[in-house]
Amino acid sequence: MVKSAVLGYPRIGVGRAMKKVIENYWNGKATAEELQEVAKNVRKERWQTIQKAGVDIIPSGDFTLYDHLLDHSFNFGVIPERYVSQGMSLRTPTSPWAVVVRSRRRVSTSLPRRWASCEWLILFLSLDPTLADEISFDSNYHIVKVDHEPKTAFKLNNNQWLSEYEEAKALGIETRPVLFGPITYLSLVRKSRDSPAEFEPLELLDSLIPIYKEVLESLKKAGAQEVQIDEPILVLDKAEAYGDLFKKVYEALSPSIEFLKDLPIHALHLDLDREPKQLDEVLAALKPTKAGIELGVVSGRNIWKNDLKASKALAEKAVAELGADRVVVSTSSSLLHTPISLKVETKLTEQQKSWLSFAEEKCEEVAALAAALNGQESSLFEQNTKDIAARREFERTSDSAVRDRVAGITEEQLARKAPFPERRAAQKKHLNLPKFPTTTIGSFPQTKEIRLARSKFGKGEISQEEYEKAMEAEIRHACEFQEKVGLDLFVHGEPERNDMVQYFGEQLNGFIFTQLGWVQSYGSRYVRPPIVVSDVSRPSPMTVRWSAYAQSQTSKPMKGMLTGPVTILNWSFPRADVSKEIQSKQLALALRDEVVDLANAGIKAIQVDEPAIREGLPLRKADWDNYLRWAVDSFRLSTSGVENDIQVHSHFCYSDFGDIFPSIQRLDADVISIEASKADLKLLDVFKSYGYSNEIGPGVYDIHSPRVPGEQEIKDRIASMVKVLPADLLVVNPDCGLKTRGWKETEESLANLVAAARWARETYA
Repeated sequence: MVKSAVLGYPRIGVGRAMKKVIENYWNGKATAEELQEVAKNVRKERWQTIQKAGVDIIPSGDFTLYDHLLDHSFNFGVIPERYVSQGMSLRTPTSPWAVVVRSRRRVSTSLPRRWASCEWLILFLSLDPTLADEISFDSNYHIVKVDHEPKTAFKLNNNQWLSEYEEAKALGIETRPVLFGPITYLSLVRKSRDSPAEFEPLELLDSLIPIYKEVLESLKKAGAQEVQIDEPILVLDKAEAYGDLFKKVYEALSPSIEFLKDLPIHALHLDLDREPKQLDEVLAALKPTKAGIELGVVSGRNIWKNDLKASKALAEKAVAELGADRVVVSTSSSLLHTPISLKVETKLTEQQKSWLSFAEEKCEEVAALAAALNGQESSLFEQNTKDIAARREFERTSDSAVRDRVAGITEEQLARKAPFPERRAAQKKHLNLPKFPTTTIGSFPQTKEIRLARSKFGKGEISQEEYEKAMEAEIRHACEFQEKVGLDLFVHGEPERNDMVQYFGEQLNGFIFTQLGWVQSYGSRYVRPPIVVSDVSRPSPMTVRWSAYAQSQTSKPMKGMLTGPVTILNWSFPRADVSKEIQSKQLALALRDEVVDLANAGIKAIQVDEPAIREGLPLRKADWDNYLRWAVDSFRLSTSGVENDIQVHSHFCYSDFGDIFPSIQRLDADVISIEASKADLKLLDVFKSYGYSNEIGPGVYDIHSPRVPGEQEIKDRIASMVKVLPADLLVVNPDCGLKTRGWKETEESLANLVAAARWARETYA
């Protein structure tokens, strides 16, 4: 019999139950016991939903309140040496993550006395709040990297996998525990800053393997029939050098479980959604063995209904080669990256719903495929065939004018009218900015008053005129503050924006939106990605009204703020019927029109942010050049329709530029800003080595905590920057936008930033 499996499931809970209870706990409105009770109920709900859908193999051990990589570090008893020296000790608390999540919102430069006897995690995260925001592979999910060093020792501090397996078993549900594989785990963790240059965390593998064996033995004793060990590092080019390591690890682990008698692995999972062509080669390799195969035919990364007939045909090939008992049909990845259920969406049309499949529906698709392969094809197949055909017809007749415009893009549209030195001279004349000009990345605090006005407007409780008056008042306040603090290049603060992608998607043709389609980015940070359903175009200006109003409030130059085409695409659910390149260029043309309109409205500096350009890199380097070509072309297409005196900015978050720097140069932005402080200014060495010659704003302080940086701290950072980059190219700005910060800390931080910039003008005159 062919079985069905799901590799993982969303852990946010229906109605964002986990976000609400975690944030209530932070605010003192929920107890640790209440937090753990909600978490237990969400786990139960997940398991029962998958079971009800008819899936045979249900995952456990993949739940977390914050981040599953951090969970592994805690479970393995890892404390970086530098924290041990500050008196931390490792104990197994009753509710470990209750203290972790609270610590994220209470960061201080000194250790509060009341925490002196708390568990190590609250201390660890309070002292080093910048461990999050590392992109996991090519997703928008962020992982928390804990430092490892040569002295790092492992012990089984908390057997989460056993406890969740037994918890599900008590509910009458047999599950398959899920662990990060040891090679992937050590490849993802962070190397301690105090470690020798030659040290790599993978050197700790021999001391980690016994911990995995201990976990596997405990699961075997508890009755587990299978264990899922995730090694996604295998998809990267670097995995080719790890062949001996994998052999060593899985030969060491295989005696620990009865079902691994003849091979180091029981079954191999393939992502056939992204790479269906690999099936024949893998089947040929597995046929002489006793290993089984899991076919990832239902996408865990998109929200489109599966073509069941096509997936069934693919699976039948595997059944013919290996036999039904060696084949499992599965999701291509964990369903962590998809919304929970389509059933709660009441505002989507029936036609739109017929295109889509969220986590719950994907479980039903997996189960239906297995049943069909076992000779029990359901009526779901007939309706699925009709829905797929209708969707294809809708796509085919979408908007030919947009596609014609993309086909007509010329090389001239991808370049500014003059090289940077000539543009810079024109911009200096119009902007009249001093040396070490000060600015911010774009957003100012989104206060409860802003959110309340947006909510009332959305519910129809206030008119559009009343809402716009409220937003104008917020913009006036932002301008008055910037005048008072002394910034040089202003922003309007973006009070009218709910999200940097959703805001634009709502004003573009070709997008639809869910009500409750939330996806976890990290911790309690959830996003509701727009869905691209057809060709994209801009029916009318999107931001000009607000930027022009802001400019009318001040004589200082105002930056117009846009999200770039690659970021909009990467942070949405894209179409599956046309390439990402085509979709990106459609977005770029829409933004090009917006940039031109902003310039015509008197906005002389325009920022087109591309924080997601790095995360969109394909997993294999062989595919990088093509992606970077069209990604850079999309940015240039967006920004090259204006005259030389318009200063084009772009911002990049959490990016390691070393591998893609030539592409960053080819963007040809007049000014780029980056998260440099969060990375301890390490990124600047890359800019120096490549001889970057346009203006650059390396962030002078990290905005990811409420800590206010001192004036001297910012002076020191500027001094470090001047040692690496020419002083006349430096712009002084924070690491990122200030949307999540409060006004008090924002005012104090920016006052220190302005004072430090004035010092720099005198010091480096």
